Amino acid sequence: MNPYILAVSANLSFAFGSMFFTHYARRFSSIWMNTAKAAVAMSCFFIAILISGEFHTISPLNFGVFFISGFLALGIGDIFLIEAFRELGPARTMVIFGCHPIIVGFFSFLLFGQIVETSKLIGIIFFIICLFIFAFERFKATRKWDVRGLLFAVLGMSIDAGGVIITRYAFDMNDEISAFEGNMYRCFGALVAYYIISFFKPFHFFSGIKSLTWKSRGYVIMGGFFGTFLSLGLYLQAIKTAHLASISAISITSVIFGAMFESIFHKTWPSRYLLLAFVFFCIGMWQILS
Repeated sequence: MNPYILAVSANLSFAFGSMFFTHYARRFSSIWMNTAKAAVAMSCFFIAILISGEFHTISPLNFGVFFISGFLALGIGDIFLIEAFRELGPARTMVIFGCHPIIVGFFSFLLFGQIVETSKLIGIIFFIICLFIFAFERFKATRKWDVRGLLFAVLGMSIDAGGVIITRYAFDMNDEISAFEGNMYRCFGALVAYYIISFFKPFHFFSGIKSLTWKSRGYVIMGGFFGTFLSLGLYLQAIKTAHLASISAISITSVIFGAMFESIFHKTWPSRYLLLAFVFFCIGMWQILS
C-alpha cells in the first residue's frame, strides 16, 4: 500500500484515540494515560507478531536504537504531548506540529540525504496552511495562548521529531524487522521510562485501573488500540520506505481528523474553518502523491 495513504490512516486512528487520551489524562494524569496506552499497544503488537510469525533476529545494537526511540519519543515525548492535550485540547496542540516536517526534513537531509522535491514541498506548505487556519480560529475564540500548554506541545513535538529520525535509522539497520516488531521494542522502552519516573513521581497506575468501571477500562483499551497500536503500526510501516519530511507533514492532518471527531462527539456541524482546512488538506495530499 502507498506509504502516504498508510500515514493518513495512522493519523485518523490517532485522532480517534486522542479523545480517550485527553479524557483519562484529565481524570488521572498524562503519565498514567501514557502507561496505559503503551501497555495496551505492546500487548497488541506481541499478539500480532505471534499470529503473523514475524519474529526476526535482532542485534543488541538494533534493539537498543529502537529502545531509545521508544524511551524518548513514546516515553518522555508523549508525556509532554498528553499534558498539552490536557491544557489545550488535541486539535490546538497539533497546531504546533506545523514545525514537525521542517525539523524532520532538515535532519533527514543531513542524515539520509533526502531532498524535498517541489511537489512534496508544495504539499507540506498546504498542510502547514491547515494549521494556520486552526490557529486563527482558536485565536478569534480566545484571544490568548496558554504558554504552559504551548511549551509542553513544543517539547513533545521536538522529541517526537527526534524519535522519527531514530526509528528510521533503526529500520535501516535491519530491513527484515517489521513495523510490529519495531513498535513492540519502542513500547517496551516507553514502559521502562514510565517505570523509572514512578520512583520520583508515583502515579498509582494499578489503583487507577481498579477504580475504573469495566466500561471505562474498555475505553482505555480502545484508546490504546486505535491511538497507539494501530496508529503506530501504520505509521512505522510508512516511514520504513517513505520520504520522511512528507510523512511528517501528513502527521499534521491529525488536527483535521481530531476536529472532525470532536464535531461528531459533540454533535455539532463542522465549522467553516474546518471545511476550508479540509480543502487545503486535499490539495496537499494531491501534491504529495503526485
